[in-house]
Amino acid sequence: MIPPTIPELVARAASHPFLGEHLAMGTADQHDYAVAHHDNIVLGSAYEPIFDITVHALAQSLSSAPESVDRFGDELGFQAFTQRIDGEPFDAFERVADDQQLVALDRMSRALHAINFFGAQRHGLLFLKVHERLLKSVKYDHGRHFSDVLISFGLNPARVVIELPSAAVAHRTFLGYLTKSYQRHGFKVAGNLQNAGQILAVSDMARLDFIKMDASTALRDSTVKPLVGYAGRLKIPLIFDHVASEHQFDLLQQYDVRFVQGTLFAARDQAV
Repeated sequence: MIPPTIPELVARAASHPFLGEHLAMGTADQHDYAVAHHDNIVLGSAYEPIFDITVHALAQSLSSAPESVDRFGDELGFQAFTQRIDGEPFDAFERVADDQQLVALDRMSRALHAINFFGAQRHGLLFLKVHERLLKSVKYDHGRHFSDVLISFGLNPARVVIELPSAAVAHRTFLGYLTKSYQRHGFKVAGNLQNAGQILAVSDMARLDFIKMDASTALRDSTVKPLVGYAGRLKIPLIFDHVASEHQFDLLQQYDVRFVQGTLFAARDQAV
């Protein structure tokens, strides 16, 4: 089966009343990608890679070419970000006060990122963050709407990882409910930790597919080793994100860290 292209996916989105109003092919420099029109602003997708640095046993220093780490590690996937194509800062949570409007904007952004990701035949997993306000705005059956949209596009929800915020991870019962709900609709689920102690909330009640931790926080608090060990016992892959310097990366390697993400390795790959 031939994967759908970006123009084909945009055409399929046209049959959705809300998405059809906002999603379109870009123009000029963005003509190969989908964009979203919202409140007189044109939005696009950007992607930051997540690397498995053990695939090729990355042992050499990055000092010569830190931007070329993809020569040494394989990409687990990409985390998507919403950006204005004119380069101006964009924060949906500052712009939109009404929660239901925010849910609609988030659904539009997720569809946009999925179209640009799958339509470009990117490999690996697509990581999408969910804000705490969105989780509270949707009362039940989390993930159903987005799963239905992806399936109607002919796309596989199993290649999408929903990233839960640390506020959700802190509440074990809520975390368990959210994880099961998203997984029931075909998604993988990652939990972002605010601190190392939050990993204790991850249990059989919430069998996360991934755990994410800020590298600078873990290094500052000297918790990289215990986090790696505990995640290993849980058999849940642990991703250290926001790796910004070669020094941080060298320290992480001492503890057999496998998955990394951050500005050290690659600038965000802009889809538009």
